[in-house]
Amino acid sequence: MAGEAPIIGLAQWLQTPPGQCLLAWEQAQLDLAVADLFGFHALQMGLPQLQALRANRMPDRWVACGTFGAEGMEGGDETLAGVACVNEEGGQRPMRLTSLCCAPEALPFADQSLDLVVLPHTLERAEDPHRSLAEVDRVLRPEGRVVILGLNPVSLWGLRQRLGHGARWMGLCRHRPLYLPAAQERIGYWRLRDWLRLLNFELEVGRMGCYRAPLSTERWLARYAWMERVGAHWWPVLGAAYFIVAVKRVRGMRLVGLERSSRAPAPVAASATVVGRLPAGRSVGCAGRHPSAHKLEGKE
Repeated sequence: MAGEAPIIGLAQWLQTPPGQCLLAWEQAQLDLAVADLFGFHALQMGLPQLQALRANRMPDRWVACGTFGAEGMEGGDETLAGVACVNEEGGQRPMRLTSLCCAPEALPFADQSLDLVVLPHTLERAEDPHRSLAEVDRVLRPEGRVVILGLNPVSLWGLRQRLGHGARWMGLCRHRPLYLPAAQERIGYWRLRDWLRLLNFELEVGRMGCYRAPLSTERWLARYAWMERVGAHWWPVLGAAYFIVAVKRVRGMRLVGLERSSRAPAPVAASATVVGRLPAGRSVGCAGRHPSAHKLEGKE
């Protein structure tokens, strides 16, 4: 519609004060979560502005740019170089970065070949988030981990976004951009947990952050920094962003068939057999009498 401000992309929105606030919180969560995860191969699917694997020590760490947006290419070689070079002072190896552009629904990796997959706002921008998550399950090894970050639609930030959509629908504030970036679908925290449970993922870490009011300037966001501590205590499920770490569990095989009874069958009473001569004055009843008993009785 003419005169209507477009919805900005995620890479552009991350340069705004709310985006910088979100980026700082997510970077802190990632550095803490992936530092002690061991393995050989790790993948970050999209959003190279967020250095999700810089604290990880796996020898092969990949950053792929998804086809759902060209945010990975906006910075050119400078952005990718900043991602590829990790903390050299800590003795870590540089990230092995390849110019990889693929859809999250079709990852170019063999089955059970990765130890860690990070999805920073990947599912909410993918064309088919169900298939994308199933593809992560395919490439992850047993006991591998997936880290998911997303914007929570049930939050103060999500409420302002819905109010902005409502104002545009009524023909108001069309020249003003919406508060949050564009997305294919906003996936809620509890809904995503159900998806992971269906794929036999076990939740290891689940937390939310960015509880401050949805303001647009750095000055006012700093004034409401106290809401981070209060919100985590009083309304923990209303954070603007969520952070999930899930472990891929592979159940052991079990034979399916008729279950044998655990109780041993009752022993069958054997017929009494008289060996030798019966003592004097001892008689045998007629019921269940052994043939040799008749001979013994005749001799007595």
